[in-house]
Amino acid sequence: MRILRLALIVVLLAAPAVAQQPAPPAVLFKNVMMFNGKADKRTGPTSVLVVGNTISKIAPDIPAPDGATVIDGGGRTLMPGMIDNHVHLFFNGSTQAEMFANFDTPEKLNETTAKMAEKMLMRGFTAVRDVGGPAFEVKKAIDAGKVVGPRVYPSGAIISQTSGHGDTRLPNEKSRRFFGQPSKGELMGANFIADGRPDVLAAVRENLRYGASQIKVMAGGGAATVYDPLDVTQYTLDELKAAVEAADDWGTYVTVHAYTPKAVRRAVEAGVLCVEHGQLLDEPTIKLLGEKGVWLSLQALDPAPPTAPKDIQEKKKMVVDGTDLAYRLAKKYKLKLAWGTDIMFDPKTAENQSTDILKLEKWFTPAEVLKMLTHDNAELLALCGKRNPYPGTLGVVAEGALADLLLVDGDPLKDLKLLADQGKHFVVIMKDGKVFKNALK
Repeated sequence: MRILRLALIVVLLAAPAVAQQPAPPAVLFKNVMMFNGKADKRTGPTSVLVVGNTISKIAPDIPAPDGATVIDGGGRTLMPGMIDNHVHLFFNGSTQAEMFANFDTPEKLNETTAKMAEKMLMRGFTAVRDVGGPAFEVKKAIDAGKVVGPRVYPSGAIISQTSGHGDTRLPNEKSRRFFGQPSKGELMGANFIADGRPDVLAAVRENLRYGASQIKVMAGGGAATVYDPLDVTQYTLDELKAAVEAADDWGTYVTVHAYTPKAVRRAVEAGVLCVEHGQLLDEPTIKLLGEKGVWLSLQALDPAPPTAPKDIQEKKKMVVDGTDLAYRLAKKYKLKLAWGTDIMFDPKTAENQSTDILKLEKWFTPAEVLKMLTHDNAELLALCGKRNPYPGTLGVVAEGALADLLLVDGDPLKDLKLLADQGKHFVVIMKDGKVFKNALK
């Protein structure tokens, strides 16, 4: 039965994407103060007309077209939908123990994932970049209108070397290469354990076959895993180049999990275009990222819980302690900087997705934070080129852009807390031209 269910998932993932739902009717926002995603202040009273799934016109006063829904903003702030650049949808709603306990019921795991996706949208996150895990099925359900959730830019299974940060085998699971049995994580679509150029090429191509918009590779040790020390460098230069070449052939890019200078420098030499984390980088390496135009997807993470093993607590402390210097150096060298949360295996902590925004106030003005959450993160999403599942412009309020919009009860350029209260201060949430919340009715 388990094999049949897994086979069913493979068939679903391989099936053509379901067509988008019919375009919604026109929506006119009037009397709004607009933050366009890039400016450091709001506009004066403005009208914004949405037709179908795009912003058709922006002007001081726009007559309502016949049949249009009119939303009077009453001077509230209209801004782009927020983007979380580093999520793991499938790993967000369950603890690791729960996930493996429900391994034989992928339907239940996908149902939990779908519920978490809806919560993300209702917090104001209209797009997310999923950097590891089997999110394809839920993404397709969202796109088909069967599930409520954000736009999902999936990476597919994390690609890891044996003993790497993405080697999720349980203590009793032996190597597939030597003993012939895939691990639960591999069967679930959580990860590929791939060693050598041929295996890495195959793993990248498998993810692209399923619909990955970008590729995630583990290039260094991790803070939350037992078997790989934080300092280790993972994958040889040739293996990383193989991943980059396979992704580039499909018009997209590789992002890597890495903390240390050695791991990041090797990834940059291989042609990687984005680094996830990087809290342990030194100044010369961050300067190199700036010179090469490589994105740094940095997070302000929390310490490990006191119940975690001592070595994991120690590794996580090193990462947390390195965050301040990483942000300051990233600003100094004007890096292409993205933001995300990276919450995994803790449904309670997942509720902090939007409150994590407030951590950025230590290094950035509210206007800089808002730009990072919208315009900047959208530029990173667009790096996937022709593999973009949602062609069009995100992260801005501009004519011709996709209509992912939030109407905020207040001015977030003065008070970021308006973004961090589980969507409470969003009176309207729109994604792809469709209104999912309207508290002004």
